[in-house]
Amino acid sequence: MTDQASTGLGLVQTQSLELGAEPLVLDSGVSFGPITVAYETYGTLSETRDNAILICHGLSGGAHAAGRLEGQEKPGWWDCMIGPGKAFDTDRYFVVSPNVLGSCYGTTGPASIDPQTGKPYALRFPVITVRDMVEVQRRLLDHLGIRKILCVAGGSMGGMLALQWAVAYPERVRSVVAIASTHQHSPQQIAFNEVARQAIMADPAWAQGDYYGTEGPRLGLAVARMVGHITYLSDSGMSRKFGRRLRDRERYGYDFSLDFEVESYLRHQGQSFVGRFDANSLLYLTKALDYFDLASGHESLTEAFQPSRALFLLIAFSSDWLYPPQQLKEVARAIRRSGGDATYYEISSDYGHDAFLLDYAKQTPLVASLLERARADFGEIDPGESEVGDAASGP
Repeated sequence: MTDQASTGLGLVQTQSLELGAEPLVLDSGVSFGPITVAYETYGTLSETRDNAILICHGLSGGAHAAGRLEGQEKPGWWDCMIGPGKAFDTDRYFVVSPNVLGSCYGTTGPASIDPQTGKPYALRFPVITVRDMVEVQRRLLDHLGIRKILCVAGGSMGGMLALQWAVAYPERVRSVVAIASTHQHSPQQIAFNEVARQAIMADPAWAQGDYYGTEGPRLGLAVARMVGHITYLSDSGMSRKFGRRLRDRERYGYDFSLDFEVESYLRHQGQSFVGRFDANSLLYLTKALDYFDLASGHESLTEAFQPSRALFLLIAFSSDWLYPPQQLKEVARAIRRSGGDATYYEISSDYGHDAFLLDYAKQTPLVASLLERARADFGEIDPGESEVGDAASGP
């Protein structure tokens, strides 16, 4: 990321909101609450409330999407796309970035304290779905007084949330940006997630999920992250970045110590992940992704999109083998068959799945163009619809 891409918003703050007393009825049928949601906002909500954009993060992301938190040098995970003059221009738009239900970055998840026991939920936390995550986001937007969304956008898991919004609340969404994503997990995608879950659960320190107060399943979580990280890269990208170079040696060790640069890289990724993510959250979020199927409850994917009149921008990457381009092509075809407006764009890149975080220069004009179209015909918001909660502005 260049210096230019990581400047603009300056210091930001993560906010926290406890949603109303009414429990959330999950897809599983479980009634769950209370729920706290962490979120950040950037820019200013217009008087007509017609400039709100919802940003949805990926599996290991959080509310901190842009700018810098006090005491931290690293900017938010999508700082290259959010800020003054960037794709999601905060001089023009009001951006809301919440952390999803089940995560470990401020929104209620398995590491949160269960008010009935005074202890972390652990596996007593209910199994959740992408649709449940969207429902929590809807309640947050209601609190912020945002009835209609100019755009909901995200990559990877965030793209699934964006698509789910269009299907669940078609009357509230004017445009959708789904990047490096899918409408349902394939058997291969489920398989990789199951390997990650088994790596965690096979670690004796996992202790059936009740490891809080201990170091927890550090080895299992590190291996899970290593497996996942391989799927975020591409063969050509790994060849370019690592080749078969040896790490701090001139010849093979002829043992099981570290030989190759790529081995060192994966071990580093695994160990750094252990220090910032909760193992149980990874179990719950990957299971939610595996359950995800936009066509569920509908006769077809085409039928699922029929109520939506949103503008869709679907961006895939040529070397992404975790969420291959064919999956978003299928989404585009379904939207068009339903009579909808879908623009599909495939970007040539050797970054693999990670391209949605790295190839921002190619994505920026596409997103900016869609937002111009969406705002040009956003339409009037009924006065009664907008009077929910208090208007808000970013830090």
